[in-house]
Amino acid sequence: MSDTVRVGSLSGVVMRGPGLTATLPFYEDMWGLRLAHAEPGAAWLRGTGEEPFLYGLRDAPVFGIDHIEFRVESAAALAALHSQVSARAPAHGGAVLSAPAPMADHIGGTGFEILDPDNRRIRFRHDGLRLNEEPEWAKPRKVSHVVLNTPDMEARQRFFEEVLGFRVSDYSADQMVFLRCATDHHSIALVRGAYASVNHVAFEMPTLDEFMRGIGRMKQKGHHPTWGPGRHGPGNNPFAYFCSPSGFVIEFTSELQQIDEATHRAKVWSRDDPESMDRWMTAGPPTPAQRAIMQGRPDPGFPELRAQGAR
Repeated sequence: MSDTVRVGSLSGVVMRGPGLTATLPFYEDMWGLRLAHAEPGAAWLRGTGEEPFLYGLRDAPVFGIDHIEFRVESAAALAALHSQVSARAPAHGGAVLSAPAPMADHIGGTGFEILDPDNRRIRFRHDGLRLNEEPEWAKPRKVSHVVLNTPDMEARQRFFEEVLGFRVSDYSADQMVFLRCATDHHSIALVRGAYASVNHVAFEMPTLDEFMRGIGRMKQKGHHPTWGPGRHGPGNNPFAYFCSPSGFVIEFTSELQQIDEATHRAKVWSRDDPESMDRWMTAGPPTPAQRAIMQGRPDPGFPELRAQGAR
């Protein structure tokens, strides 16, 4: 669909679960984020870039994603995206929860929310708070990507492509699809799973040296990678995964492949070839704990919000 409106960029992910805000010191002291804003039962953490938050923690009864947030670069683009989603989402199992309106949170700006077919909340925002960039050695600059488990990978792929304008960058056999909304190889990836859940969230380090130093900082503080360091085939990005005390898998990455729309062709990468999974052949296998956490706890999302109806 050449006339499909595309979102601008992934800006942040807010997680939810019992006692998540109690794990805030881990993200500040070890992971390299800084507290940007806090309210009772919730905290938003920033990186070194201008986004007002990269990762949020919200206390809630259910483990999963509170919402995924994308930035839209103009008011006109936001209005066009809302029109497109309103027209197309219902046919793909999505629902529009609001019209573009002022956002009543500490970030401000104008935005709207939808539910994807797995009842995950996705938020689109134009304008609002921007922070001064504050580069700091070996600290995350931005959210690179979020990976979602889903029981119907093909249908969810069509939702992201046809409703939100994402494009396929690559496949990992028939088990995973990498989707882009800008030049980054992927901002969303989908994994075939038994139920909807979060697989992991990745944070971008500015350079390969900073990526390695981040791993070193974690190891010095007694927190070792559960997979990595290595370099993936799809996306060509270095990786190091960790299991967080809040019950999620998080990743350091860097140097994610930049896509040339005129020349790129999606490739199916083998999952049987070890060098497709790790081109450096340094990582070894993920730990059993990481594999279990990546499957995620079943996340029902927010089905109760569907009662609001599309508008």
